Formats: sequence, C-alpha cells, structure tokens
Amino acid sequence: MHIEVSMFHWSQLFAILAGAAGGAIAIASMAMFAASAAFPLAAIPFATSIVAVFGSPKSDPAQPRALVGGHVVATLVGLVIVKLCGPTAWAAAVAVGLAMVAMHLTKTFHPPAGIDPLLVVVNDMSWSFLIAPIAVGCLLLVTFAFAWHNLVARGPNRGDTWPVRWW
Repeated sequence: MHIEVSMFHWSQLFAILAGAAGGAIAIASMAMFAASAAFPLAAIPFATSIVAVFGSPKSDPAQPRALVGGHVVATLVGLVIVKLCGPTAWAAAVAVGLAMVAMHLTKTFHPPAGIDPLLVVVNDMSWSFLIAPIAVGCLLLVTFAFAWHNLVARGPNRGDTWPVRWW
C-alpha cells in the first residue's frame, strides 16, 4: 500500500500559519473582551466563526453576509422562542432547528451560528444579547478579519483578499 503525502507549497503554508495566527489573536481578543465586560466567555459564540473566517476564508459561511446575518438571524430565532416557550430543552431544540431554516431562507447560513439559539434559550438571555455580544461581536470580527486578511496576512498571497464578497 502506497500512501501519498502531498507537500504544501510555501505560499499555502504561509496562508495556513497566517490564518492560525489571526485566529489566535481574535480568540485572545474575545477572551479579553469577555473578562473586561464580566461576560462569560462560554456565552460568546464566536470561536467556531473565527475558525471559519481565518481557517477557510474563501468558503461561503466565512463571508460577511453569512457571518453577521447567520448570528443575528439565529439569535433572533432563539430570543423569540425563549420568550414564547421559556428556557426548556425542547424549546432549545426547536430554536436550533428553526434557526437553520431561517438562515437558509435568508441566505445567511453560517453553521457556527447554530450555537446561538441554544445559548439564548438555555441561558434565558434578554433581548440585549442581540446587541452585545452578537451584533457588536460580529462587526468587530468582520473588521478584524478584513484588516488581518488584507493588511497582515497577504505576503506571498497577494491576490488573496477577504472577503470574496460582502453581500
């Protein structure tokens, strides 16, 4: 049996390392924000979004429309369900399912946002959760990702820019 191991080109390796560095800095920033705002880090649902945006920046779920829209739509669904049904396990399940449908219908499908309605329902979050951390966090993540991908991480990947499309 022969197993072929493909070698990365230096430019591919640079892109991977630059994405990893950007992701690490974004996570560290998120942790510092959580600590300064006395907001539990586990309630800030951006870790997997950071992995998508920095690790796979050309994918559809890593584009700003999906990133921002997915988190906002999924959180709204969670808030409506928790206000109508209360913080129960079955309500959380319904909220996640409905959030998936809503993200597809609005063309904002962002799989990492699937945790948002679960967090909202289980923790019985208030409407202010939509503003902070969701809306503010999304805008900060988009701003940081744009700067990182277009100013810092380009190196040998001069033709690579993020986002592929804004809307």
